[in-house]
Amino acid sequence: MDMKPSDLPLLVSLVALLEESNVTHAAERLHVSQPALSAQLARLRSLFDDPLLVPSESGRGMIPTARAAALKIPLQQALRHLVDTIGDPAAFDPRTAQRTFMVAANDNAVTMFGVELVRRMEQSGGAGLRMGFCDPAIDNTVARMERGEIDLLLATERIIPPSLQSVALCKEQYHVAQRKGHPRGKRPPTLKQYCSLGHVLVSGKGEFSGLLDQRLAALGQSRRVAVVVPHYNLAPTILSNTDYLCTLPIRFLQRFADQLDIFALPFDLPEFSISMAWHARSDNDPGHRWLRAQLQTLGTRGGAAPD
Repeated sequence: MDMKPSDLPLLVSLVALLEESNVTHAAERLHVSQPALSAQLARLRSLFDDPLLVPSESGRGMIPTARAAALKIPLQQALRHLVDTIGDPAAFDPRTAQRTFMVAANDNAVTMFGVELVRRMEQSGGAGLRMGFCDPAIDNTVARMERGEIDLLLATERIIPPSLQSVALCKEQYHVAQRKGHPRGKRPPTLKQYCSLGHVLVSGKGEFSGLLDQRLAALGQSRRVAVVVPHYNLAPTILSNTDYLCTLPIRFLQRFADQLDIFALPFDLPEFSISMAWHARSDNDPGHRWLRAQLQTLGTRGGAAPD
């Protein structure tokens, strides 16, 4: 048989003809003219080298040949399978799904969003559901999303690549923290006190200044950065064992409220948004929509400020 890809739609017509046993009825069902369907039947007869349908002796309708009768059920099953394949994707059930999600996020985001996200997965998901977190290397995140290696990026809106779709999860503000029992006392620091004390700065590049220092410089002030650490989760440990201060997102600091006293800054800093971003290829994936819905719910309750 010399059937080309362009001939495949003829199989839909053949199924209709076999089920209706009548060219007129089959043409109405397929929304084509009777002459057009008759031409398709002629092409099918040529392809199969068989009449496929012959006039009934009663003069009413047509009856299938042995070849056509043998084709009917397999073709019906194949078409149903094709319709199921290209139809609406199956609903995502975390209790039965076999799925691994990979989220690009730094340790701040994992602390603030990831802990609760994993807890939700444990509570509502089955043994086939897994969650992974990886370094949010912005320079190759989009490429990895295109390959399906990363599902989501959690980051501040200013560093999200414009080619990704994104939704803001929450607004965030910076606060300053010190250890409980700090000799300075429990009153919010003045700007003078803030600038005179040593500070811990989180910088993956090991830099001793950041956006906050630029803001202080604009006010004609400066602070002394005494310690730089590469990860957010190191800062509370150092604060708990020193008299240094550290300025971090409030929702991160609240995780360590049993160890730290937290205060508003003695100068204004604008709020910033925390967002989740994903590639367009995942937009309509039911499992991905479930993941995004969990994070949006968490965002209303508190989130992180990856930088």
